[in-house]
Amino acid sequence: MTDRTSIEAAIAAVAGPRATVRSDKARTGVVLDATGLSPAARDALEAAVRAAAPDARIVVTAERVARALIAVASGKGGVGKSTLSANLAIALARAGRRVGLVDADIYGPSQPRLLGVEGTRPEAIEKQLIPVVTPWGVPLLSMGQLVEPGKAIAWRGPMTAGALGQLVDAAWGAADTLVVDLPPGTGDVQLTMVQKHRPAGAVIVSTPQDLALIDATRAIDLFNKAGVPIIGLVENMAGYTCPHCGAASDPFGHGGAEAAAASLGIPFLGRVPLAMAIRTASDAGQPPAAGPDDTVFAPIAGRVRDWLAAR
Repeated sequence: MTDRTSIEAAIAAVAGPRATVRSDKARTGVVLDATGLSPAARDALEAAVRAAAPDARIVVTAERVARALIAVASGKGGVGKSTLSANLAIALARAGRRVGLVDADIYGPSQPRLLGVEGTRPEAIEKQLIPVVTPWGVPLLSMGQLVEPGKAIAWRGPMTAGALGQLVDAAWGAADTLVVDLPPGTGDVQLTMVQKHRPAGAVIVSTPQDLALIDATRAIDLFNKAGVPIIGLVENMAGYTCPHCGAASDPFGHGGAEAAAASLGIPFLGRVPLAMAIRTASDAGQPPAAGPDDTVFAPIAGRVRDWLAAR
């Protein structure tokens, strides 16, 4: 075996198809494809190749990964948007998507609690944030990881827009889908999202009662005016079953969101009940979508997955 052949074999052993070797009489050159790798994995790959071929000239390249951004929005607060975002992200990951979660609710970040990673902080390499790994296979970035617990975030529009850019443009590696948990309303963060980061589509969350649907319609109108497709509407807190007597009731009404979706000509993605089990699991950082018996979020995620596949 010649020296050139042995060098190529050593490089192939540590880099496989990611390495393209070009040799002449004077020097060996290696082009490494780091597409989809995190900064840590990229550095580890380059170090392994340098160890295998110390005299080689190494160039690292990477193609920009095309990612679908799914904006999860509501016209008002208190409708369970963050809980839906966390469980949608996990259910999409379980359905085969490579998903990251962006907690863009700048003023009320709750995803670290929902995903069970409170107290963690993301690292940064060359000013690019590295998402925090969660137990559920969905990496996370949230303002809740960057500020002291309990501290108010009193920022004006330009600062919130800058924060959103840092979260979305982080080192998401091979993720092909980012679920973006937006704050309630139709303000600066929403406008920055549609103008600079261009979601593939939006999921709108509402409770069944008329007041919430009025505000949800405003959120839908914002995305329509910006040319962002509406993936569909989710009805949250839809019905309550007493755990003691089994009686069913509808404290927030029933079917309002489905009727609104029909009148607006947008898909209805499903209902999430007002259930103690969902609330307690969420507070404990144990998302229900990660459980083996999830029949609530998986069907919603399946419809979103099918929408992404068809676009």
